[in-house]
Amino acid sequence: MSDPLANWERRKKPATLSRRFDFPDYAATRQFLDELADLSEADNLYPNISFGSTYATLTIEAPEDSGIGEREEGFALKVDGLIGA
Repeated sequence: MSDPLANWERRKKPATLSRRFDFPDYAATRQFLDELADLSEADNLYPNISFGSTYATLTIEAPEDSGIGEREEGFALKVDGLIGA
């Protein structure tokens, strides 16, 4: 069985999930960021984001003193769904 979060990099210290998303142009990047903003508001989970005209890198941090849990993993899967990954 394959890992549904195989495209995400997992780190233990600090506990994070990270992934870079590449886009063909600024319009696609902007659309992704707008959809991500809506998802973050709905789930009340706000990843750290760095972006340029054709990419966005997200880092989802675990709550203090805990590891990555179902909430963070579920959010990552929803983010993947924004791009159809």
